[in-house]
Amino acid sequence: MTFLERMAEASRVRVRAARAAEGYAALERRALATPEPPRLQLRGFDVIAELKLRSPAAGGLAPGDFDKSAQLTSYARGGAAAVSVLTEPTEFKGELGDLVEAAQLLAAHGRPALRKDFLTDPYQVLEARAAGAGGVLVIVTMLDDATVRALVDTARGLGLFVLLEAFDRADLARLAPFDVPADGGAPVLAGVNCRDLRDLNVRFGRFAELAPHLPTHLPTVAESGIGTVDDIRNVASAGYRLALIGSSLMRAQDPGAALAALIAAGRSAAEGR
Repeated sequence: MTFLERMAEASRVRVRAARAAEGYAALERRALATPEPPRLQLRGFDVIAELKLRSPAAGGLAPGDFDKSAQLTSYARGGAAAVSVLTEPTEFKGELGDLVEAAQLLAAHGRPALRKDFLTDPYQVLEARAAGAGGVLVIVTMLDDATVRALVDTARGLGLFVLLEAFDRADLARLAPFDVPADGGAPVLAGVNCRDLRDLNVRFGRFAELAPHLPTHLPTVAESGIGTVDDIRNVASAGYRLALIGSSLMRAQDPGAALAALIAAGRSAAEGR
């Protein structure tokens, strides 16, 4: 069983346990009663910063004295369009409580939180909304079309933006049916992850290889393996409109300054493209 298959199965187990504790209808009522999160605002080239306590590839990323609130505040002040929060408990040491904390803090700065997890059921989208999230990640390659559609439809019904994560041309082709809402509502983003979640290796060249096949009607996101100004220039020059950056910002001595420098480099490259 690959890493991605293990994560998907563990996610299904968590959903069954959560449903046993709180039914779908009760969770939906709680989600709809939660204050509306800030909307995702895109400004040319943007960065989704990530709160990630651990990576299965890199190990622990948060020292014992790590201050989540300070990290999140640095991201907001550094110009992050949104903050991705890992909620997977085993490999990434995340939990829904991290999302609640992040969403509350970020709301004061007008920034949405994104739930990043191995979602397999619309129930988990409701969990995200109840936690205050403004968006969710959906990993296309591990789901069938019906499940992807159900997750997206649930998210849109709740006003959440969706980051659809692809790994190859076949995944990208499956994003064609999704569009930008005509009413200016929460968008669908098309992401390319250069970390292969089957073996956890980074293949940075994947960004350039898949750039000609990106859906032109959706904002596109380069995910994983991005840590330097040169990296951000490369993906912006290739046509990506956002980057999702985690490990390098978690390791940065001044994450806000590092983030601001990456955004500036990305916008300069995008303007010159």
